[in-house]
Amino acid sequence: MLPTTPIDQRDTHRLIPAQFADGGVSVLNRLTDDPDILESIFQLDNATNDRLLAESRLAPGIDERELVFGIPSYRIINAAFCHPAPAGSRFNSSDRGAWYASFELQTSQAEVAYHRRLWLQETAWDEPDESEYLDYVADFRAEFHDLRRSSEHSDCLSPTSYAASQALGAQLLELGSSGIVYPSVRRVGGTCIACFRPVLVINVRKGYLFRFTFADWRSAAKIRRA
Repeated sequence: MLPTTPIDQRDTHRLIPAQFADGGVSVLNRLTDDPDILESIFQLDNATNDRLLAESRLAPGIDERELVFGIPSYRIINAAFCHPAPAGSRFNSSDRGAWYASFELQTSQAEVAYHRRLWLQETAWDEPDESEYLDYVADFRAEFHDLRRSSEHSDCLSPTSYAASQALGAQLLELGSSGIVYPSVRRVGGTCIACFRPVLVINVRKGYLFRFTFADWRSAAKIRRA
């Protein structure tokens, strides 16, 4: 089993698409200028919103009692656990998400740039692409499983496959783990954290807004403060 390490890390960075941030303009607003129609669209969207389902005890992957309420950015925290990617992420399945962040801003930017560029490549996007991400800063003070000095789980740091890492994440989650600290796969020397418990994501606050610009899917991202 992985060793654990007491983590007391302030100011970790998680970049979230600006439209999903607290106070962000919903992409649904683009569909119509009619307020009555827009309200109906929002109601329909809410009926299938995974975060709202979890908060109503209707989501299979996370218990409503694990979620947080009444603190700053609680919706953002809950959304990380209630809106997993369709195929999951490195240490979580499609049933339950996790709060992924990096110890360094540059590492978080590298992670986002990699996944954005991969999406552009998969869609063969040959035109300029521009997107904005808001930095959510958070602190962690808990015991985490630590992959940084483990040679037995190198397959969990595969650049292309999440099979081994998701299996490890499921095992640790079942054992009550807080989460995993691990070396970034996308930036040499960077450190990432995957937190499995909403209550352990503390002191969340907004940082800066960043704009990522790609000339096309073949190009590296240009990143600047928005």
